[in-house]
Amino acid sequence: MAVNTKRVFYVKYVAHQSFIDTLSQRHDVRLDKLENDSPDAVAAPVLDAAHVYQIGSTRDELAAQFHATAALIKRTPNLLIVSTNGAGYDTVNVKDCTAAGVLVLNQAGGNREAVAEHVLGMMLTLSKRIGEADRAMRRGGNFNRTAYMGTDIHGKTIGIVGLGHVGSRVAELCRGLFAMRVLAYDPYLTSEQIGQRGAEKVELDDLLSRADYVSINCPLTEETHGMIGARQYALMQPHAYLITTARGYIHDEKALEQALRDKRIAGAGLDVWTKEPPPSDHPLMAFDNVLASPHTAGVTSEARTNMGRIAAAQIIDALDGKRPPRIVNPDAWPAFAERFEKAMGFAPQGR
Repeated sequence: MAVNTKRVFYVKYVAHQSFIDTLSQRHDVRLDKLENDSPDAVAAPVLDAAHVYQIGSTRDELAAQFHATAALIKRTPNLLIVSTNGAGYDTVNVKDCTAAGVLVLNQAGGNREAVAEHVLGMMLTLSKRIGEADRAMRRGGNFNRTAYMGTDIHGKTIGIVGLGHVGSRVAELCRGLFAMRVLAYDPYLTSEQIGQRGAEKVELDDLLSRADYVSINCPLTEETHGMIGARQYALMQPHAYLITTARGYIHDEKALEQALRDKRIAGAGLDVWTKEPPPSDHPLMAFDNVLASPHTAGVTSEARTNMGRIAAAQIIDALDGKRPPRIVNPDAWPAFAERFEKAMGFAPQGR
């Protein structure tokens, strides 16, 4: 029997109030909020009825029992859609969702400007050694300003790993503002597609050995987990900087620590970590040439508004039977469409 009320829930927070405001305009949608510590008596009825789960995309902010895995799917028999708050989907087991006919959506592109600007901010701060000079001034004592001589980024080479929404915007800014040469490693794009985005397609090893700046902008997947380790740091030039605003676990933190100790690279800008936020005594925090931020590259008022708006629009489209534009697991569509028709009483577009 078709349902009249579509049930959506989230845990702890959503990207922005715009998400709640948009969904509240639909009288056929009910939105429920749970907390990380919601007792089962409160959570179970919500999970049992849910058609959509708007999920946080940061691992350590979301209790493990609310990660979208087979265990949660077993508790949500009516679940049709898992929608992330951001572009990443670390809290979602995509294989489990696909096997269950659950569509996974993300908000890719909603924070592209914010993250790209963060990359450039880190590049400039590292190149001009602003962070190092700031720490030295705060420590006091004699100060030799020539000891913190920086370098210009104009005309240098940036290597971008992952030329999607953020990576392509980084390429555009670097090329336009600083006349930089842009190399890109993205196995899912052809040379022509990469050329259209203003970059030159290269293999990862070639990128690492030629770039003055390496920017990691790819998602965390089985393929990219641990992709940047000791061997990759060894390929980089001694004057080169690593910057990552992607996800923890893509770069090996222990190997990076050693590479910095051995002065194999000039420094790093890290917005993402294995544990977030990292502890204050994290070994990488001890380096003056490491610029640290707590996964805040995409945390701007504009980006959060975009994320909330896009997430709500995608959910409404999907519940109305339209195919949303940002599907992480398109292979799930046939099974999802069949389950959707049984639940809603009509077939989605493309059924």
